[in-house]
Amino acid sequence: MNVLEMFQLAGKMAVVTGGSGLYGAHISEALCEAGATVLIASRNLERCEEEAGILRSKGHRAHGMKLDLADESSIAAFVEEAEAAYGGIDILVNNSVSRTGLNDIEKTSAEGWLAAQQVNGLGLMLMSKAVVGRMRERGGGNIINIASIQGILGPHFPVYGDTGMTSGIEYTYAKWGMVGMTKWLANYYGKHNIRVNCISPGGYNPVGTSKEIQADEFLRNYIERTPLGRMADDTDIKGAIVYLASDASKYVTGHNLVLDGGWSSW
Repeated sequence: MNVLEMFQLAGKMAVVTGGSGLYGAHISEALCEAGATVLIASRNLERCEEEAGILRSKGHRAHGMKLDLADESSIAAFVEEAEAAYGGIDILVNNSVSRTGLNDIEKTSAEGWLAAQQVNGLGLMLMSKAVVGRMRERGGGNIINIASIQGILGPHFPVYGDTGMTSGIEYTYAKWGMVGMTKWLANYYGKHNIRVNCISPGGYNPVGTSKEIQADEFLRNYIERTPLGRMADDTDIKGAIVYLASDASKYVTGHNLVLDGGWSSW
């Protein structure tokens, strides 16, 4: 097979949870551009349909669907409807994240912790469970989890300076768990021709001008610590997602692709 053909996703059906958000919109667009039919899913159906409409206006195949990862019945109904309407799910991108309870540990309540875990832990597990069984029955599939450099490193608190910003303990906990779940699923389902990989992005700030960056303490500190000298832009995740979703990575599973401009290489 020609190497460029290996990156093609024609005939594939992909689900992107949180597919209209910051990274989600670029992930959805990249999969569409590679030829997949993409279902953009989140609790905000209007936003999903709006993003799908933008992609359709460019000649792509995209649809918005409602999905609440905090509700097991919503997950079950979504998978049933998606498969009935658009065929089997070939690619699942677990991109949704709840940012509820992003606090220091002394400010974290039991309620806030559990609310975040309802999506970041339980929802992730239930969505993967609902899809992976069907993939196994069909003889294969592909799951990509969107984690974070907070899932491979501890937070570097000095970059926040005196901004009042922080990195919440629940987020770090959830992203380390996601990386671990990736490896578990990859090892368990590899024999069923199901690949499971992870992408761990670093900071994202595609529009900041040099003047804005110099005026923002956090951005300035973060970029100074990044070997490539910038945060991720609108296109940086697109190549990574198509690589892992396609046959270009057909011998890759259980891998965590770190996309951080070198932040974690120090």
